[in-house]
Amino acid sequence: MGVELENSNCTNLVFTYGTLKRGFANHVLLQDLMRTGDAVFKGAYRTLQKYPLVCGPYRVPFLLNMAGSGLRVTGELYAVSARGLDRLDELEGTSRGHYERRPIHLTPAGEEELLPCAAQAYYAHKSYEEEMWKRNGRKGFGVYSEKEAKGYVKRKDRPQNLSFLDHIRIFISSPSD
Repeated sequence: MGVELENSNCTNLVFTYGTLKRGFANHVLLQDLMRTGDAVFKGAYRTLQKYPLVCGPYRVPFLLNMAGSGLRVTGELYAVSARGLDRLDELEGTSRGHYERRPIHLTPAGEEELLPCAAQAYYAHKSYEEEMWKRNGRKGFGVYSEKEAKGYVKRKDRPQNLSFLDHIRIFISSPSD
């Protein structure tokens, strides 16, 4: 549907909206995948529907699977191989209840008249998404930029005595700024 895949191994379309984007902390993973032929950058894309994009603990971005709330979110689309998808799933903690990889519909940014394409995105796990939305005052943003990323703490620099889910629970139970 409008997106051609140059590398036949890279058949999974993944929408990135936060630290996996170019210029952000976790993009090194996608750079590595591109070097090995396990990922291909497809361009800037925007969600067809509105979604809440918010920050959680350590300024980690979360896309909430609450279509119709928030704003249309702009990010980057990549075609990745099955191996690349496994590595992204590991980073995003899909087996640990951090994020869930689910379908999303997109259009090329600035070319909304083109047919939408179906991809996958990493949404906040459903076990805490509603509380994350409330904690952020039911306000999100349309793009994770340097402004939203200010104060982001890399995983290796976070306190190691608590799990990421513990950090999320503490964040959502703390008062808003």
